This record gives sequence, structure tokens and C-alpha cells, in this order.
Amino acid sequence: MKIYDISEDVVKETIKNPTAIAESYNERRIYQKKLNGYILRVVVEENKRVKIVVTIYKSKSGRYGL
Repeated sequence: MKIYDISEDVVKETIKNPTAIAESYNERRIYQKKLNGYILRVVVEENKRVKIVVTIYKSKSGRYGL
């Protein structure tokens, strides 16, 4: 989050109200949100009780079908 200068609030908002969600492996989902010309991707490992943020990164707008 420090590398990309993304606040915890933005990460939480992306998980709560994503533009899209992509399925991944090992019970992981990628929550995606369009922000200021790029896409924020938040990789989350989930089980029934908890969500753990594994990593976040920015991607160019237009990638991943968004």
C-alpha cells in the first residue's frame, strides 16, 4: 500500500464496492475498482469468517476487461 500510495480506506472501499470481482485460486478473489485512470486490484484470501488481503497493485485501465 505504501509503494502505490493507497490508503486503507480505499482498499476497504474496493472490497465493499468493487467494479468487478475475478476468481483466483486457493479460495482467493481479486476485487477490482476503477480509480483515476487505472485499476486497483486487491487480492483477498477468503473463508467463511474472514477476509485477508494478500496484496494490492495498480494496473493500466483497460486491462482485465475493465
